[in-house]
Amino acid sequence: MSTTHLIQQLSTMSTEARNHASEHLDQLNSLQLVQLINQADQQIANCLVPALPQVALAVDRIVDAFAAGGRLIYVGAGTSGRLGILDAVECPPTFSVPDTQVVGLIAGGANAMYKAVEGAEDDPLLGETDLAQLQLSAQDVVVGIAASGRTPYVLGALAYATAVGATTVGISCNANAPVLAAADIAICAEVGPEIITGSTRMKAGTAQKMLLNMLSSAAMVRSGKVYQNLMVDLHASNQKLVARAIRIVMQATECDMTTAQQALEASQMSAKLAILHLLSGQSIERCKAQLQQQHGFVRAALEAM
Repeated sequence: MSTTHLIQQLSTMSTEARNHASEHLDQLNSLQLVQLINQADQQIANCLVPALPQVALAVDRIVDAFAAGGRLIYVGAGTSGRLGILDAVECPPTFSVPDTQVVGLIAGGANAMYKAVEGAEDDPLLGETDLAQLQLSAQDVVVGIAASGRTPYVLGALAYATAVGATTVGISCNANAPVLAAADIAICAEVGPEIITGSTRMKAGTAQKMLLNMLSSAAMVRSGKVYQNLMVDLHASNQKLVARAIRIVMQATECDMTTAQQALEASQMSAKLAILHLLSGQSIERCKAQLQQQHGFVRAALEAM
């Protein structure tokens, strides 16, 4: 793509427009600066409201994918790619899922997480290649993330995912973006001009983080990873998480700390199993079988006992 064409594209994007409220940014003191940034950030959640039906539809497709053994795969470049990886790597400790169930891909590979890999985002074939190396299948959901909505790496990935038959989701902060047109489900979070012109690590990045939180968290809730509002499938891999597991069992069953610890030890540190054991009064073995029968849903298992 020629520089002239790219400049023309950028001129149509709201995220690249100048924010009139911040045209004197370089004349503000520190307090004035952070107040202005905060004022802009307060608008972000409301900008997501029109997109919530599409977010919910994407969650439904992700839940179906998980149930069929499929994966949630985030694809992005720069800030967008890093946010996808961040969301992906937090799922195993929070919900005890394999690290292959939610995956983040970034243009330029793992090193691009820490240092920009120049030119990687401009190669659509690289997006296809990265997905092919994951052995993408029709059971997977691919979420292409691009604040601009035109990143070639993401567009290449979405085109390949479509050809494979995977469900595709496009996230952009600009309306009428190619990423949205290329996806089965289009999620637009139009946050408008940034306080620092074109710096989409700011409002656009925050909006993307919020959307990814919704997609993964809601899908995990609907996959039985939460009882009430407690993360009963957490992986207690350090002292803080062991303490959290004890608190979760105490909160879910209203038992004391000693009882919670004993139930967790008998359940091999499975908060979900310990909770069902304490609430039902049934043996660990029967609770384990019932959880398996109810696909991991604590409430359904409890009602069935």
